[in-house]
Amino acid sequence: MGRGCGPLKTSAQFNDVRYAKGLNYSTKCYNMRVAVRIFKSRWFQRFARKEGITDTVLREAIARAEKGQIDADLGGEVIKQRIARPGQGKSKGYRTIVFFRRGARAFFVYGFAKSRQANINDNEEQQFKEAAKIVLSLTENELAARLKRGDFVEARSE
Repeated sequence: MGRGCGPLKTSAQFNDVRYAKGLNYSTKCYNMRVAVRIFKSRWFQRFARKEGITDTVLREAIARAEKGQIDADLGGEVIKQRIARPGQGKSKGYRTIVFFRRGARAFFVYGFAKSRQANINDNEEQQFKEAAKIVLSLTENELAARLKRGDFVEARSE
């Protein structure tokens, strides 16, 4: 059986947070993870390709965010996550701006090397928050149309 799973003896144990990772039916354990869909904007896709940032690294950044390990919460469902340069640590790496709705979707829309830019300014932050409202409210059909048009690319699971 997986971690966090075991025989449930009472309904109180079922509601206990220690058992939130899985349910035990007879001898099998079923994880209750929700897969977050991760997307890259057209601009971010070019940036990531040029800088050698893989989809695996992006997935790790979102996995940290899902656990509450957010480097900076800018409000309005906009977060800043640090990403390590290949072969180096996060402190010398990249900063990414992500439109993030926990348990649902994440859109990497902007990135910069800490060595080239200290931070985003207040005007940029406000524009990201306004864009996040629009992007995160897209329906599945609207998102599919933007994927087809090439505005976004879904990160591959590797």
